[in-house]
Amino acid sequence: MPRVGVYLAHPRPGSFNHAVFDAVVQQLRDLGCEVLAHDLCAEGFAPGLSADETETVRAATGSHDPQVALHRSEVATLDAMVFVHPNWWGMPPAVLAGWVQRVLVPGVAYKLGTAQGEPEGLLKAGRALVLNTSDTPADREETEFGDPLDRIWSACVLPYVGVTDVRRVVFRTVTGSSHETRASWLRQARHHAAALLV
Repeated sequence: MPRVGVYLAHPRPGSFNHAVFDAVVQQLRDLGCEVLAHDLCAEGFAPGLSADETETVRAATGSHDPQVALHRSEVATLDAMVFVHPNWWGMPPAVLAGWVQRVLVPGVAYKLGTAQGEPEGLLKAGRALVLNTSDTPADREETEFGDPLDRIWSACVLPYVGVTDVRRVVFRTVTGSSHETRASWLRQARHHAAALLV
């Protein structure tokens, strides 16, 4: 039974991001996965790092925050991951950026011999799916901004921790979209979630 972590980063209940999250979680459960579903904002995940969480080379010690400790222990056991979040200023929301910085730590998600060395990814999750919402048209996102979210997930974060198969889908533009369009996007989200298992 594949073990999949699904992470939502959106503070407003009833948002389209919540609908995507719910659709993905249900799809994966229907396919027999063990799904560890986390609505980070609803769970009150604290994104701010403490001074003792800023180590980049030496393996992290156990966290004094039981929520962080739980997420660290879970992420090490996953076969795949799904992240659902909006594009805000070309970045994930702060709660998800904080999750990355507090959970994907040395000794859990990667190993680094020296600050100048190449990382060794430690996560067994070989695949990840990033589902973004955006109100920026695709051509403007690419030509004016260079699609920073793609660089964050596909170059900076996930390969660093050992995830070699990174998939990303953007639903745009959300504001003013029709019910039919959103229903189509939810079908696409379910399809891409199912494809993670193939």
